[in-house]
Formats: sequence, C-alpha cells, structure tokens
Amino acid sequence: MHVDVAIIGAGGAGLSLVTAIDRLLNAADVADQVQTPSVVLIDPVHHRTDDRTWCFWDRGLSPIEPAVHRSWTSVAVVDRRGGERRYSLGDLRYVMVRSSDFYALADDAAARIGAVRIPVEVDDIRDGDDRVVVQAGDEQVKARWVFDSRPAAPARSAHTALLQHFRGWRVRFNHRALNPQVPVLMDFSVPQLPGATAFGYVLPSDEFTGLVEYTVFSRDRLSPRAYDDALAGYLVERWGSGGVPGTYTVEEVEDGAIPMTDAVFARRSGRRVYRIGTAGGATRPSTGYAFATMQRQAEDMARAILAGRAPLPPRPHSRWHRWADAVLLRALDRGYTEGADLFPALFASGRADRVLEFMDGSGSLWSDLSVMAAAPVGAMSRAALGDLRARLRLGR
Repeated sequence: MHVDVAIIGAGGAGLSLVTAIDRLLNAADVADQVQTPSVVLIDPVHHRTDDRTWCFWDRGLSPIEPAVHRSWTSVAVVDRRGGERRYSLGDLRYVMVRSSDFYALADDAAARIGAVRIPVEVDDIRDGDDRVVVQAGDEQVKARWVFDSRPAAPARSAHTALLQHFRGWRVRFNHRALNPQVPVLMDFSVPQLPGATAFGYVLPSDEFTGLVEYTVFSRDRLSPRAYDDALAGYLVERWGSGGVPGTYTVEEVEDGAIPMTDAVFARRSGRRVYRIGTAGGATRPSTGYAFATMQRQAEDMARAILAGRAPLPPRPHSRWHRWADAVLLRALDRGYTEGADLFPALFASGRADRVLEFMDGSGSLWSDLSVMAAAPVGAMSRAALGDLRARLRLGR
C-alpha cells in the first residue's frame, strides 16, 4: 500500500490532523487547487465512546466547532477555605469537547478524504530517503510522511517530572444541582495530600448532569479506590445531602494520567517520521492542557501536506514557556509553594483570560509576565535558581 500520509495512533492528535486535512480541502482558498492526499490510520482500536473529555479556550472560532459540547464565558475558582470567586473570560470562552462527538467528527472527515483504517499495532518503522516503510501486522505501508503519536522517551531528560492524574464521574443528579452557566475550573477545598496539589473540577452539561472530576498533581498515581473515595467525599462536601449516594447516578467514568515534565520531546524521529501529540511535546508541562496545541499543529501540518512541503510540526511551546513551566514545576515539586495557594492567587491577581492563555501557552510575553508577577517572588526565585544550577551542571 503506497500512501502520502500514515498516521499511527487514532487519538486526539492523529484525528486532529485528519480533520484539519478535510477542513482545508474544503476551504475556499484550497478547494479544487490540490489533490486529496491518500491517508492511512493505523490503530488497533477504533475509538467511538466517551472515554475522555478535552477542554481548551478560544475566541469562538474553533476549527472543530461541530464537536463542541458546551462552552462558557466565565469560570469559578474555589480556594482551600471554600471561598468561591467567579471570573469573566472577556472575549475568550472555555470549551468542552466530549470524545464521542470528536470521534464522530473525525470519522466523517476520514470518510470524506477516503482515509483507510488498519486496525492493528505497528510492528516496525523503517525510514527512507523518499518513503517510510511501516509494518503493521500483515500490512506493509509505504508512506511519504509518517505521524507517530505513540508514547516515546524524551530527547532530553527531565529535571522535574510530575503527573496530572485524575478520575472523573459523569453524574446525573435526581435534582437541580448544577449551574450550567459556570464551570468550576479548580476547587481546592478538597483535602490536600502531602507533597501534592489536589482539586475538584466540575463541567456542567445542564442543571442535572455534568462531569465531576478529582485531579492531583504529584509524582505518583493513587490507588483506584482512593480516587473513588475522594470523588464520593467531594460530592457530599460540595452538595451536602444532595451528594449522598442515591441522589445521583454515575453514568460514565474516565480517568488517566498526563505528564507534567520539563523534559524536551523531539518533533521528529526520522527524515520523514514526525512525533505528534504528547509524544511530540504538545502537552503544556505546567498545566496538562494539550488539545488547543494539537489543533494549531494539525492546521500547520495539514497546510504543509497539501502544499507538498515537509510537514514538520511547529514547536508546541516557546522557549520562554518551557522555562516558565520548568520553574513552576520545580516550585511545586520541591514544596517552595503550594498549588492550592498559587493557582487561586494567579486568578485573583487580575484578568482570568490572561491566566487561561498562560495555561496553554497562547499568551504574549507581556501577558504571561503579568500573570507570573502574582506568583510568590521568593518561591519562584528559588526555583529559578535551582533550575539554572541544574542546567549548568548538565551543560544545558
């Protein structure tokens, strides 16, 4: 099988590239000017269910608008004492995408461009001057370009490595319990764990249903029972008797772990083989957000493919953002400051839209500096000095 594009891994990053190719082929400035590239998707699983939720922020111009489940123009943040503050996002909106909707959108896009699915794991990749040979079970694919989203070791090891690990319940209450107009972005009133940052997260679909999540930043995951106990306790704490089992039903469960690390990931692993998604460093180290970055990269790569150029993924985050992340992660990991105090302070210091832009790396340097100025000076200075010493020691 000879194709233009082979995508290994049909998850968020791989399917974002499929939808971007389809979208650009139908754009007014591209339609009828280029040929549709031949595309193969290689993944043993054809995802269709609600196995995850992606969130990001934009200005109402999302490239995957048909898959948007809910969006909000304000968010709430709760401090460790239970004090809740609501923040307007200005011209931004916080966007929620349920995976089943995104998978359906990508399936439609794949069908329109004639993408072929190969439902097996990749056994081997052999790079070449003009083609890459991908062995997937009994299938041998020769592709002009390969995009690989499988987990990969970083090109440069980490000074600090945490995980953002979580479990979420999609809950249906038997009474009106939620405010569908305001999601709770971070609720630090949950019990804080030693050496970790923990918070609740609530994304309401309507007054009765929503995603309630328990999230922790730490070096290691918890036991499955610990997440369930924390979620059950959070429901009671936040909704009182309305959060007691019997007053709600858990309809779906999603969980996972996202790397929060200052390690550097390569954007390519061969002449014609590129790393995308978390494997290519798309995840923002200090916050775990990645979906908006994957959309930006997919748009750029799709344009290059259609133009016949080498589709090297653009850098996911600037050097400034990577340095700021390294300092913030070090401050949290070494205990120089506590996340339950730091994040509410960032929001309380000024415009929430700038905080959100900082959290996914889309803000300007001046905007980011205004956010960082709200962080405790002593803790950040100590972390910055420690990061500098680590880099000098390793010659980086």
